[in-house]
Order: sequence, then structure tokens, then C-alpha cells
Amino acid sequence: MVDDCESAIPVGTIDGASVYPREVIKEAPAHNAAAVILVHNHPSGSPAPSQADRSITDRLQHALNTVEIRLLDHLIIGHEGRYSFAKAMLI
Repeated sequence: MVDDCESAIPVGTIDGASVYPREVIKEAPAHNAAAVILVHNHPSGSPAPSQADRSITDRLQHALNTVEIRLLDHLIIGHEGRYSFAKAMLI
């Protein structure tokens, strides 16, 4: 079952969005989540992760682990395809 968590989705600008681990930590248990999948787009078209993408993924994985919620994947979607942190074995 997939639950609609729009309240947990940060809205950004064309070149960035602020993601706060505390907000994800607050929302996941509120939806009784045992695991989460993060997804965002790259308007530039390239799905290659930036250093900021890698950093927030690490921070979120650590934060989620503290409340025993698994991070299953972080997907980046672009016009040129998609990138999966799990497939790249970074999660």
C-alpha cells in the first residue's frame, strides 16, 4: 500500500529544495511507515546525483535508522532516465 504523503514533500526552486531530516522523521511514523522511498526530479534532465543529493541521502538514512525506519531507495528522475541509490548500492 502506498500512502499519500504530500505534506512531507518540500517544494523547491528550479535549482534546489530544502529537505529537513526532522520533517521526514516526523512524517514517516505519522503514516505508520516501516520504510520510505525518497524521490525527486532534476529539471536539468540528468539524473546523476549531486554531492548535495548524496549528502542528504546519508543524513536521512542515518536519521531514519535512529527511529528504526528503513530507507529503501532514493530515486532521481530526469529527462535522460533515472538513478537509483539502491541499485548503485549506496543504500
